[in-house]
Order: sequence, then structure tokens, then C-alpha cells
Amino acid sequence: MQHFIDVIIPIPLPKLFTYSITASEAGFLSVGMRVSVPFGKSKIYTGIVSKIHNEAPTVYEAKEIHQILDDAPIVNEKQLQLWQWIASYYMCTLGDVMRAALPSAFILESETVITKNKQTIDESILKDDEFLVYEALHHQSSLKIHDVSNILDKKNVLPVIKRLIEKEAITVEEEVYEKYKPKLVRYVKLHANFSSETALQKLLDDLSRAPKQRDVVLTLFSISAKTKKPIKVSDLSEESNASVSIIKTLIDKGVFEEYHIQTDRVQYSGDDNEDSKNLNSYQKSALSDIKASFETHAVTLLHGVTSSGKTEVYVKLIEDAINNGKQVLYLLPEIALTTQLVTRLQNYFGKQVAIFHSKYSAHERVEVWNNVLKNSAKAQIVLGARSSIFLPFSNLELIVVDEEHEQSFKQFDPAPRYHARDTAIVLGNMHSAKVLLGSATPSLESYFNAKQNKYGLVELMQRYNDVMMPEIELVDIQEKLKKKRMKGHFSDRLIEEISETLKAGQQVILFQNRRGFSPIVECKTCGHSPQCPNCDVSLTYHQYRNQLRCHYCGYVMAMLQDCMACGSQDIDNKGFGTEQIEEEVKQLFPDYKVARMDLDTTRGKYGYEKIITALEQQQIDILVGTQMLTKGLDFRNVRLVGIMNADNMLNFPDFRAHERSFQLMLQVSGRAGRTDERGKVLIQTYNPHHNILQQVSTNSYIEMFNEQMDDRYNYKYPPVYKQIKITLKHKDYNRVDVASIWLAKSLRQIFADNVLGPESPPIARIRNQFHKNILVKIPKQQSLLKTKEAIIKINNSFFSIKDFRSVKVILNVDNF
Repeated sequence: MQHFIDVIIPIPLPKLFTYSITASEAGFLSVGMRVSVPFGKSKIYTGIVSKIHNEAPTVYEAKEIHQILDDAPIVNEKQLQLWQWIASYYMCTLGDVMRAALPSAFILESETVITKNKQTIDESILKDDEFLVYEALHHQSSLKIHDVSNILDKKNVLPVIKRLIEKEAITVEEEVYEKYKPKLVRYVKLHANFSSETALQKLLDDLSRAPKQRDVVLTLFSISAKTKKPIKVSDLSEESNASVSIIKTLIDKGVFEEYHIQTDRVQYSGDDNEDSKNLNSYQKSALSDIKASFETHAVTLLHGVTSSGKTEVYVKLIEDAINNGKQVLYLLPEIALTTQLVTRLQNYFGKQVAIFHSKYSAHERVEVWNNVLKNSAKAQIVLGARSSIFLPFSNLELIVVDEEHEQSFKQFDPAPRYHARDTAIVLGNMHSAKVLLGSATPSLESYFNAKQNKYGLVELMQRYNDVMMPEIELVDIQEKLKKKRMKGHFSDRLIEEISETLKAGQQVILFQNRRGFSPIVECKTCGHSPQCPNCDVSLTYHQYRNQLRCHYCGYVMAMLQDCMACGSQDIDNKGFGTEQIEEEVKQLFPDYKVARMDLDTTRGKYGYEKIITALEQQQIDILVGTQMLTKGLDFRNVRLVGIMNADNMLNFPDFRAHERSFQLMLQVSGRAGRTDERGKVLIQTYNPHHNILQQVSTNSYIEMFNEQMDDRYNYKYPPVYKQIKITLKHKDYNRVDVASIWLAKSLRQIFADNVLGPESPPIARIRNQFHKNILVKIPKQQSLLKTKEAIIKINNSFFSIKDFRSVKVILNVDNF
């Protein structure tokens, strides 16, 4: 009987490929193991076994697998089930999901490398084809399998390579090599020869001429007397003030023995755990309401105002889950948030907390993956950004999605374009785990589901310690400009409040949702503004590097001294970003420490941590930042928050712009006055009578929800209708235009008026590709599955037209 396996390969193909295996391999393999498989003419890929069966493929002859890479599965059944759901719901392939789910170190490198043996051999024993390969290695240091195929002009070159190995003419490196290398730490101990007292005394006498080496030996003794633990080379070097080369000399002399111990890259080095805080009466009542809601609902929404102590409620729920020996997933939208929360959770749970996000290296992520897979005590609680939903949980009881309204939970590029909050709900359902969504400003979707009784709803409307909500004041910039009361981008009210706050020894946050110095550089003489050559956007000026940069494709050029069009040197900046605000603040308040937190200042692994820690330790008086600092961060000493310009958020061409602006402004306001004293928020705007700004100033979420839901009902937008956005891209405008008209026409034949477009987005060209968008709206009563099937069918017809094959089509389900 023949045996076969279906394999998921990390490339976007709609079907899985079948490979043949032997009976013994069938006995050893299980679903979720990695195998390396040949694919196409010469490529080798790492695949995941999806199914083991006895049915031969009918269309093609199954190839044999290359090799088995694991002793046990690295992906469990529940994960594969989740992959299937993501692929089907978000209209992508299993290969896309596999590439997103696995740490890159698990997707192995391939290709055999052949090198010449160092010993020379008698060339007369080689056959003609062997000699050709051997001769080629005289001119090239190494060859790959396909190079040998080209030299010999035949496909199967393995017998020739095998004969050359037997004749010891060549060596072959392993075809598939692991990218993950365990971290080994160097340790030293005194050589066994010096264990007796006399031998030791003799050694010290011998080393009297080399005082530095003698000091190192004596330091080794003093450390080992203090701690009975193994001694790291780095620690010994630090303690003895000696360079590593001196320690190496002692190892070479045979005085020290060197050995290595495998260790995790991410470790908790704190003291013993502290007990979690006692809850106040509001938190206790919210906790009991959540537990009661979990009896009837798998998903519960916790709507708690900023600084109401939601995290402490989560901690109590996590404690319960861990005491049952279960796993917990704590999802956060931004890496910036994890830095603060890690400290809090590690204080309570110590080594049981594992962290998983993209700023960690591939090796660190593999270690967390393995700890979760083994259900290790080191990964009882996983704290991470959206990718952590892909970890191999086997024992999950609770998922907390903090700041659930955040759009960072949605993956935009590349596929799978999943939403981590919605996927977490499906993951919770698969594990029969409870899901808690928490936010001070819930998304309309979640609140709508709670109102429809699909989710449980618990509200926590009192701030911790009964601190009052911050006082919110709207400042009319137009009026201030008329009265000449603006200094740069600062109104007299804002300057006055900042001065008072700083004099009181407290901190200020200034929010401007645009990085760089100024988004437009314009010639005053002819009006020319430098544009990106690859995208339809003007270049943003970054003063700290004196560069003009494109925020879409990364194009960079030096700042202009004179206009490219007319040669005039009268060049002006328009608009403002965080850099310009930072500079103005430094001029207005020269005696205070100012820092900036945006994408440019947080690029490194510990970029967020440094700034957040500095603010917590009050080394920074004024922090200027983008939306990074609006989310869930807890700063005890911030009394004033200034929003520099509320209008550019409100006037964004997107049906969610008002909801997003409300959330963003209320979240950033929530950073103010989190302890005893009431905080203050100043919002500068040209339109203080705007409904959203009025709702922010009175903190009325329900008003905003009702008003926005009216619009969503009237204009048939989510959560009333679901939607799928189809984006077409091509470097030739005419081709993408014709293709989008054809696609929209075909969709209209089925979905009639529920198709909008094709329409060029506000930025119609990015990276030299022209974009066109089509929106398909799906009413509640219409089958989502059938809709997707119809779209895929039309998509397949679209690609059967020769002229459209080069057009890239992106399907984005629930394009939040």
C-alpha cells in the first residue's frame, strides 16, 4: 500500500501538494511536523504535514519528500484548524497563513552546497562527468546542485555527486540547515589538576610574574565562595576588571576549563513576586459581573473609562486561570504598550510571563514558541502583539484583548489580512476559552454586538481612587490667530497651562499625529512642492537629518537649498509634525527637558522602553508624540495633555474618521491626571463646535455611538453591513483603470447597488503602482460564504483575461 502526505508550503497557492512517503515514514510522521520537500524544478521548501493518507493524486505524480525535520509536531491540530479558518474567512491561502504564523527561523533555508576537498586526489581515477565537476571547483569555491546540472546538462546529477564523495574529491554541506541556533553561554571553572591545595599554591606562585592572570584566578575563587553557581566568562571579566583575552590565555594554558550551557534568550531577572493589588468596590463589582457574564457568554466587553484600573481586573482573572494550571493570552495593539505591562505582570507572575512581538529576534521567538508548545511554566501567560494568536496553545483558558478598538490589530500587508481581535474570538471558541475585550472607547462593532446580546457587557465608569475625569477645554485657533495670540503652533492658553504645570513639577504630553518636521515644502516664488517620484505625495521634511522623505515608500533626498522648478531660494515649510513641535517647545521652554516619541525615535528593540522609562522616572518634562503614546500607558505624573490640531484627524476621507478621532482624543486625554490631582486637556481646533469635539469634551461615548450608528445604518457601513475591499494595483494607469471597470461591472451583475467604485484612493500611486478600490457591501441576511465564493469565481475569470494577468488584486475582508 502506498502512503502519501498533504503538505502546506509557504507560498500562496490555493491547493496543497501531495508527496509520497514510505511505510516507515508514515509510521513516524504525524500532522504538524515539518518536512523539506522538492517543489518545481529545483527548489526545496519547508512544509507542514497537514494530512497523512493513502490516496494518490490524480493530476500529477507525487514526488518523494526530501527529509523529515522534526521528531515531534511543532504545530498542533487546533492551530491548523485556526489556519484553515483564517484562510477561508480572509480569502487567502494556507501558505500565506503559514508564513505569517511561523517564526522565520522555522522556515528553513535550502540548497546543497558542494566544495572541493582540501586533500588533492589523483585526477586519473575520475570519469569524464566527474572530472567536469571537479575542474569547475578549481575555478569556483563552491557549487549548488542546479549549477552541477547546468555543467553536465542533465537533470539527475546525484549519482555523479555520490561517486565524487566516495572518491573523497568533494564534500557536501547539509542541504537544509536550521536557522535557529540555541543560545550558548560561556562558563569557566578551575581545571581539575589544581583541585589540591599544593597544586593551587604552586599555580599562584607561578603566576606571580603575571599579576593580571593571578588576579583573575583569585577573583574566580571569591565569586565561587559567594555563589555556588557556575561562573560566566562575562561576569568573571567584569568582576576582575580583566579583558576576555586574559581569561582566554588562562584557558589556553590549561588553568581554566571552558564549558557552555544552553540558555533562553529572554529571561526574567526580578525578585520574588509581589501580591496583586486589592480591588476597590467598583473593580470588585466589575470582576464579579465579568465572571457572571462568562457563564452565559463566551465573549464579554469591559467598557471601563481611562484609569479605572482595568488591568488589575485582568490580573485577577489571569490569577484564576493560572491557578487552574491553564494558559492565558494577553493581546496588546502596540509594542509600546508591552514595555509598561511586562513590568507590571512580571511583578505579579515572575517567570510565568512570556513576551512575543516583532521587535524580538527570530531566535527569541522560537524559544517562546517552544515554551508554549511544551506548556512550560515559563509561558503560562503570553503577552504579545497581534502575531501571538498563532502560538501553539494547547491549554488556553482566557484571552484578554486590551484596547480592542485599536486598528493596529488589523494586518494590512502582506496576506493574511486578519484582524487579531476577531481571530482571538475564534481561537477562544476552538479552545472553549473565555475572551475579554477591554477598552475605554470600544469599537462600534464590539459595542453593537454587546447591545445585540451577542457579547456580555460590563461597565466600569469610575476612575481608580475616585480621581475625577480630566477637564477638557477646546481652544479656537481661528479666533486666536485673529487676535494674534499664537506663538508658532501654540495658543496663549496652551503656553499658560504648560508653564503652570511645569512650575508645579509635573509633566506635559503634546500630541500631534504626524511625524517629521513639516509635511509640505513649498517655493514661495512659483509654488512648486517637491513630490515623491514613486508615489503621489509630497515629501515630508525631517530636520534632524536635513532630508526630504516619503512616508509611503521610504524615498529620501537631501533638503533643497533652491527650488527645483524656478531656482528661487525662497523655500517655505507648510504644516507641522512632531519634530517641529519639539523644536518650538525647546524655544518656548528652554530650561526643561523635551523628548519625542514617534516612529523615528523608537526604531531599536528598546526604543520604546528608554523613552517610557525616562518619562516614568521624571527625566522628561514635556513629551511630544504621535498616536503611540495615546494607548493605555500609565504615567503617574502627567497633569496636562495638549492636542495640537484636532482637525486633520476629523477631516480624513474614511467612514471611520469620526469614530477614530473620538477614540484617539479620549485615549490621549486619559493620560492626564491619573493620580490625586485632576488632569487638564487642551484641544486646539479651527472648529470647536464640531459634534465629535463636543462629545470628547463631555466624555459621552454613548452619544458618539448613537450618532455614528445612525450614519452607518443610513449609508450601509459596518457593523450594519459587512464589507470586502478589493484593491487593484499596476504600474500602468490605463491597464488598472480598464481592469477595475471590468471587475466592478462583473461584481454589479451579482451584487447590484452594493458595489461601490472603482475609485482612486486619496493617494492614487504608491511605489510606482497605481491603485483602484472597489467596495462590496454585504447585508446581514446575505450569505458571507456564498458572497466570497462569487467574488473568487469572478476573480478567476478576471485572471483568465490575458491583459489583466499582470494586475495585482488584493482582497481585504473587514477592512477596518
